[in-house]
Amino acid sequence: MATSSAVTVLTNDPRWRGKGPALRKAAEAALAAQRSKGHVTILLTDDKEVRGLNSNYRKKNKPTNVLSFPDGETHGDFISLGDIVLAYDTIAREADDQGKKFVHHAQHLVVHGVLHLLGYDHEIDDEADAMEKREIKILGLMGIANPYAEG
Repeated sequence: MATSSAVTVLTNDPRWRGKGPALRKAAEAALAAQRSKGHVTILLTDDKEVRGLNSNYRKKNKPTNVLSFPDGETHGDFISLGDIVLAYDTIAREADDQGKKFVHHAQHLVVHGVLHLLGYDHEIDDEADAMEKREIKILGLMGIANPYAEG
């Protein structure tokens, strides 16, 4: 098992400038809440790049807000949990449509992505409920409101 957690944030789109620390904090909070150790890389990019990745890896030729690519490679006591990719355009549009702060919506998606890297899935109803409850709890610890609450 890895001895510590680390988060690397890479930025491919200048509109993400200044958001990296908040997103790193979200990943670290999710890892700590799950008592998980390892390395996560977050790529901050745009719809065009995410659309290409979504098309290549999920056979869906459209952008999406977040993609997670689990890894699990172990190098000595270091575990690479995987990569999370965020699309600025889609996240900004969703945040605006839902009346949410951009950075809070992006932090939610980072937490969501980390949980995917740790094996959570939302394709099955019971798992979706468990995943949402974890997300709400982690975000609450960060002072962010329940992203699933109405109104």
